Amino acid sequence: MADSSDDDSKPHLIFSYGTLKRGFHNHKLTKELISQDDAVFIGPYITRHTYPLVCGPYGLPYLINLPGSGHRIKGELYAVSTPGLARFDELEGTSIGHYERLPVELVNVDKDGVVPVEAEAYFAHRSFGEAMWERSGKEGLSQFTEIEATRYVKRQDRPHQGRNILEDVRHFVSGN
Repeated sequence: MADSSDDDSKPHLIFSYGTLKRGFHNHKLTKELISQDDAVFIGPYITRHTYPLVCGPYGLPYLINLPGSGHRIKGELYAVSTPGLARFDELEGTSIGHYERLPVELVNVDKDGVVPVEAEAYFAHRSFGEAMWERSGKEGLSQFTEIEATRYVKRQDRPHQGRNILEDVRHFVSGN
């Protein structure tokens, strides 16, 4: 990833806390981007502040933009090119309001007392994030692990194939 004064060539720092992490289902996209020189693994990071992290329909992890609630979240930091970011945005459904990419402050897990790093993460869209937190009983995770991943349902294996994921989220938060 070449670096120049043009904003499109500067890497975007993306915090992965769920299925894009190493060893999880959607990491295949991350690996593909790494092989194309569109992403680089930087290391394990944790949020500087606490946030809710819950699992929603199909075992999908959702970080919720309610700083001060939940836990400090463990994940991985990647430097991603602009084309790579577009691929992540597509997977995360930013254009349909499933997730939204928002700023987050991180600190390196392996280095105490280091200056925080400004990155972005995919948060549950504001239209349902708080309702997702309420639906979870305001009980959250500190990280998405193999245990939670056992509940993950691949897109092609989900019921209601004709239904938009946002409809499934609405049903989930309403308790149906």
